[in-house]
Amino acid sequence: MKRPILNLEPQCFSSDCPSRALFDQIADKWSMMVLAVLDDGPHRFNAIKRRLEGVTQKALTQCLRRLERNGLVSRQVISSPLAVQYEITPLGNTLQQPFRQLHAWTLEKLPLVESARSAFDQQNLP
Repeated sequence: MKRPILNLEPQCFSSDCPSRALFDQIADKWSMMVLAVLDDGPHRFNAIKRRLEGVTQKALTQCLRRLERNGLVSRQVISSPLAVQYEITPLGNTLQQPFRQLHAWTLEKLPLVESARSAFDQQNLP
């Protein structure tokens, strides 16, 4: 069965292509996880941080700023008590379905990937 060819313009792989920069910013692990956490509604910074085991305050701050700059997350300052809350924007919501599919694929194919890793490691023993 022949697979359809993905028709990409050559500049898509150029280091200065805007789509490459955007893809890099939305497909990194923290961005995808932040959007998954915010899928069930707005959360404060510390609530997001607690859900994302291993993320540093600096990495989460940078990630949230990138997502906000790209229009995927909105930031709201709450005055009483003083806190910041983040929420997915309508544009950010359009990523939820593809991310859910990617997550489902990851869970479904993980055993095959682990087998491939094991076979590779066995062939490349020192």
